[in-house]
Amino acid sequence: MLDVKTLEMLVCPLTKTRLSLSADGRELVSVAAHLAFPIRRGVPMLSLDEAREIDPDDMEKLHGLGNDGLAR
Repeated sequence: MLDVKTLEMLVCPLTKTRLSLSADGRELVSVAAHLAFPIRRGVPMLSLDEAREIDPDDMEKLHGLGNDGLAR
């Protein structure tokens, strides 16, 4: 699990915008790019080759985030 300070430092490699932790804690989500980056063994895989595309209609359902970017 990523701590809040680490999460605040991470940005999307494509858009350079903040990433949000998915509701299940398995991915970091770039809302701007509609991409999800996996977290493996506690390490975020922030390569575009590792990312999966997220359908815009599924974005809110996937991450279920609050205004602070943390999963609820």
